[in-house]
Amino acid sequence: MKIGFVGKGGSGKTTLSSLFIRHLATTGAPVVAVDADINQHLGPALGLDDAEAAALPPMGGHLPLIKEYLRGDNPRIASAETMIKTTPPGRGSRLLRVDEENPVYAACARPVRLDGGEVRLMATGPFTESDLGVACYHSKVGAVELCLNHLVDGAGEYVVVDMTAGSDSFASGMFTRFDMTFLVAEPTRKGVSVYRQYREYARDYGVALRVVGNKVQGPDDLEFLREEVGEDLLVTVGHSDWVRAMEKGRPPHFSALEAENRAALETLLATADAAYGLRDWERYTRQMVHFHRKNAESWGNERTGADLAAQIDPDFLLSEDAVLALPG
Repeated sequence: MKIGFVGKGGSGKTTLSSLFIRHLATTGAPVVAVDADINQHLGPALGLDDAEAAALPPMGGHLPLIKEYLRGDNPRIASAETMIKTTPPGRGSRLLRVDEENPVYAACARPVRLDGGEVRLMATGPFTESDLGVACYHSKVGAVELCLNHLVDGAGEYVVVDMTAGSDSFASGMFTRFDMTFLVAEPTRKGVSVYRQYREYARDYGVALRVVGNKVQGPDDLEFLREEVGEDLLVTVGHSDWVRAMEKGRPPHFSALEAENRAALETLLATADAAYGLRDWERYTRQMVHFHRKNAESWGNERTGADLAAQIDPDFLLSEDAVLALPG
């Protein structure tokens, strides 16, 4: 299952995604966690110290390796240099599986031990001083989008992405890559503003969206969210002494998380699992092709000097039964 966490800056998006990842780890399920936020806070939220978080290999820094591996023997892709973030897989491409060893994970993923289990953590890499004025952060998350386009995941396997904050999540087709998107919203007017934007995009593209109310302190907060969000409101989360201790760098064992907040995480997991039966691989592949054509026409063809629409394999359908190229 591919699960995205979105929300405005300061909503608690990263905290909740880290709690969800910890909860998944207790089940023993295979988990790949991806920090695709410009602020890169997921590592510390999962217990890494500053040095460990800074040592995470940036996916953007390994983009040539990622492209070359995923290209495989696909005859429609002349070279890795002609691949862009939306390049779709085709016959001969290599696909990624959640629970496997491959060169992409070897270069970009690091194991993180959590209470009850272990997850793989990947990070886009921070927006550095050398990027100022010359780079767009969305070029950083291009490696994430490319990997998601080539990812085949099954039931009981999880990829959890902490997305960039606010409406920046719409700047690429990556927002359509998830089986379930959890939008974290505070009970304030600003808190639900991103929800209103996301709701329209989600409806246009058939994206499954549910709202998690965060920092809810009483009945008035709950009533406000119900009025503003309606049936999209899935669950709410209130104050947590466990989270406060975690933010201080001294979290107790995860089993000490408050019962009501653990129940909220169980609801998130049950909701994500239920989305598995609604998967539409044909629509997923069609949307992937749609955004690739848009990027090819708007900037990709000019930048690469190639006709990127020719990379589209009309007879290829990404699915759990998709055939991989043999590793070379």
